[in-house]
Amino acid sequence: MQIEGVNHVGIRVGDKQRSIDFYALLGFKLINDAGFESGHPVIMKHASGVVVNLLGPATVSGDSNILMDIDEKHTGITHVALTVSSLQDAKDFLGEHKIEITGSFNFGKMSAIFIRDPDRNVIELDAYGPDDCDGDGYEHHP
Repeated sequence: MQIEGVNHVGIRVGDKQRSIDFYALLGFKLINDAGFESGHPVIMKHASGVVVNLLGPATVSGDSNILMDIDEKHTGITHVALTVSSLQDAKDFLGEHKIEITGSFNFGKMSAIFIRDPDRNVIELDAYGPDDCDGDGYEHHP
């Protein structure tokens, strides 16, 4: 089998409009609401080609992400990682929009910061190059 790329990332969300607004803030455009209330995706696409499918409605609400926020470690996809052209630009954007950075690390020439969407799904933002490395290793990895 020859895989050519990632088609989309499916993310279960609790509040359709709140999540659409959040991902729109990150630059995703609404393509189609295929029937969110019936369990079908809201499809959003970024100019970079990354597609997210916002799925819902969630049947359990809460203030934690079971895959990342509890001591028990369940199997499953824990986060999506997006490459950004500049980590400093990303930090400036996040600060301007009051989006909290919840962790960071670097490895070799890659540095990363973590944010959470409104449902506490983890998004990793990665940048490559010596200008973006903070030198903190994995100490602040969530």
